[in-house]
Amino acid sequence: MTALLELQFLPPVQYFTKLVAYPHVVLEQKEHYRKRSYRNRCHIAAARGTLRLSVPLQKGKNEQMPIREVRIAYDQAWQKHLEHSIRSAYRSAPFFEEYAPPILETLHRKEVFLFDLNLLLLEQTCGFLGIKPNWALSSEYASFPPEGWDDLRNAIHPVHPSEDPLFLPRAYNQVFEDKHGFSPNLSIIDLLFCTGPEALSILKASIRTF
Repeated sequence: MTALLELQFLPPVQYFTKLVAYPHVVLEQKEHYRKRSYRNRCHIAAARGTLRLSVPLQKGKNEQMPIREVRIAYDQAWQKHLEHSIRSAYRSAPFFEEYAPPILETLHRKEVFLFDLNLLLLEQTCGFLGIKPNWALSSEYASFPPEGWDDLRNAIHPVHPSEDPLFLPRAYNQVFEDKHGFSPNLSIIDLLFCTGPEALSILKASIRTF
């Protein structure tokens, strides 16, 4: 089986369960950008609850633009804002100092295109998890993917998620769990910073089998 996924910005735990569960993954590079998705945002746990982190895009009709042509805006110091938010939320997490510096360094690279930044971060976080997904980039856009492919594009969504009977998030200790309870399916950095080398085991435990 092959999973067809769009590329997301520091995706949630659910996204990574697909990278673990499927023997083959195709990352969509021929689509057009869609607003209000995980393509340029992620969610973390902060002192006041769930916090959205966003990568600003250059003004224009991004909704109609091929995903590989969507450019990141640097007219504001968004990287410093993201770093401050991440440090404030996770500086007391047990594995923050191990994983945060290289991730923050990647965020400060000033990549021109959103797709390239997302791919770099995905490769980096997969490396931290110790997984090597068998993925490829799509060669063309297919409204109806081939037989044997599961079309998961836009299924993992911050506003309109699709039902996923194969995902059952396993709880783990979080920084602000005492204040807000367990917050499931946050960005992969939450899982990494909080659980370190146990992250992969938690991912596997979050995959439901029948």
